Amino acid sequence: MKKLEIYEPAMCCSTGVCGVDVDPVLVQFVGDLQWLAEQGVEVARLNLSQEPQAFASNPAVVKEMEAGMDRLPIMVVDGHIVSTGVYLSRDQLATKLGLAETQANPKPHIKVSESGCCKPKSGCC
Repeated sequence: MKKLEIYEPAMCCSTGVCGVDVDPVLVQFVGDLQWLAEQGVEVARLNLSQEPQAFASNPAVVKEMEAGMDRLPIMVVDGHIVSTGVYLSRDQLATKLGLAETQANPKPHIKVSESGCCKPKSGCC
């Protein structure tokens, strides 16, 4: 099983998706991490304000942070840093984790109904 660790800057909560000014990138990232977990990837999010010891105990993460706090978030796959300073997209995460492209971009299953309200001039759309 693949493992993804995300070392993130200090945030008010574990996801960063709280308060009145929510970053849409973090909202998407939460969904992407949930998708990864559904694919069997072990995901660990580490927040600097809540788990500082996890940062301090990883020499590679400490070295990146010494280069600047803008290196956060740091993404680590199976013990190896694969990205710094940016939240990766679902496609990028899938590539870094070696997931098949079709897993990253499943086609939506939409059933079109011949009846119902979604006809032109039906008044509901």
